[in-house]
Amino acid sequence: MTEQPVNHPAEQPVKQRKNGLGRGVSEELAANMQQGWADTEQYDLDPLPQAAHTARRRADLSARFPGERLVVPAGNRKVRANDTDHPFRPSSDYAYLTGDQSEDGVLVLEPAADGGHLATAYLLPRSDRENGEFWLDSHGELWDGRRNSLTENERLLGLPCQDVRQLADTLGQSTGPVRLLRGYDAGLEAALRDKVTAERDEEFRVFLSELRLIKDEFEIAELRFACESTARGFEDTFRVLDKAQQTSERYLEGTFFLRARVEGNAVGYSTICAAGPHATIMHWVRNDGPVRPGELLLLDAGVETRHLYTADITRTVPINGRFTPLQRKIYDAVYAAQEAGIAAVKPGAAYRDFHDAAQRVMTEHLVSWGVLGDVSVDQAFELGLQRRFTLAGTGHMLGMDVHDCAVARTELYVDGTLAPGMVLTVEPGIYFQADDLTVPAEYRGIGVRIEDDILVTESGNENLSAAMPRQADAVEAWMAELLG
Repeated sequence: MTEQPVNHPAEQPVKQRKNGLGRGVSEELAANMQQGWADTEQYDLDPLPQAAHTARRRADLSARFPGERLVVPAGNRKVRANDTDHPFRPSSDYAYLTGDQSEDGVLVLEPAADGGHLATAYLLPRSDRENGEFWLDSHGELWDGRRNSLTENERLLGLPCQDVRQLADTLGQSTGPVRLLRGYDAGLEAALRDKVTAERDEEFRVFLSELRLIKDEFEIAELRFACESTARGFEDTFRVLDKAQQTSERYLEGTFFLRARVEGNAVGYSTICAAGPHATIMHWVRNDGPVRPGELLLLDAGVETRHLYTADITRTVPINGRFTPLQRKIYDAVYAAQEAGIAAVKPGAAYRDFHDAAQRVMTEHLVSWGVLGDVSVDQAFELGLQRRFTLAGTGHMLGMDVHDCAVARTELYVDGTLAPGMVLTVEPGIYFQADDLTVPAEYRGIGVRIEDDILVTESGNENLSAAMPRQADAVEAWMAELLG
């Protein structure tokens, strides 16, 4: 990692450096750094591909809260350790409404006198070369890279852009009702603490989440690409199972990340590369275990596109290319459950239908195997006894967040009705923990999950991740091709 610039901003403000130049900076060096730089302004920029959609989304938001000032921040850098930061990702609501991904950005909708709102994106401008900010500030452009000018951002985003640096003070002096998306910008929260209420801001946050329940054509195209890229990443990963056997699950994690980073922004969540008994652990992300022939690999991963939409797909495959009879029996049960769950995804269906359908099928298999004791399928299902082995819900909404629309009201989400444009995962699984003494020893340490991303259409559904085989024979044929 490179050294910090001559003067860290915390040590001496830029306005002081302009006059006194700070420690270790001569007048001659300061003068030299002010000159000889080319004009890099871009004059022929086209609007972002989602600009028309973000304008419509802002209009929908405006209509819900007439006469109120609405503030949606992108968020700030977060420290990883000491003076290193996590890679920045904007809040999903901010990116959804603007298309912008700039740190410290803020969208403000000001109520207009004649109704509606005037939307403005408040952003960091180019680093000042006259006062040395661009090289003396540790986050100046010479260190972190060029930023778009405010004029360039106006062309890209299709809305007015202003300097964000005085926004907190301006909002702090404003009058009238304000709603703020909390949790992303502590400075704005401090400036507005006497003007907002937790109840009103929570209502605002919930509406923003619900606004994203139905995906538009741009979002569906993004999710389609995310699934296609993820499929390529899965194939990359399965091709190197032999190398992972010489190292660990992390070889597989790194292989998938390469595809995600090259074709998209990154991964949409921490990749789960769970080999052998680790496949029974729902959120196994340590990915430091051995990869052994004869066991199963559960890979749960998703490419996040450059516009921040993520896939969420799981395949469970035999590491040596062929299922054992017991592995296949468990796999076939999960596959049958997923088929039932996917069939239940259609417009007008209750959201819970796909979960119930998949859970019912898995309960039937678990009862037939004798692992739930002497109970009927109806009894076991009513009591939820299958959940010892199925653990989680069978799916969730998907979009800019892997668990999208997470704070939507219950009556519109889990107790709601499916509608065209919704995208959700269907991901049943059966997990026999390695230390579970209630099941035969040969079952212990086997975990299977199959997950696909399903778009609700006018006539039923479309599996966006159908390119990757799911049925056991097809999986074995796929593995034979990939393993050579």
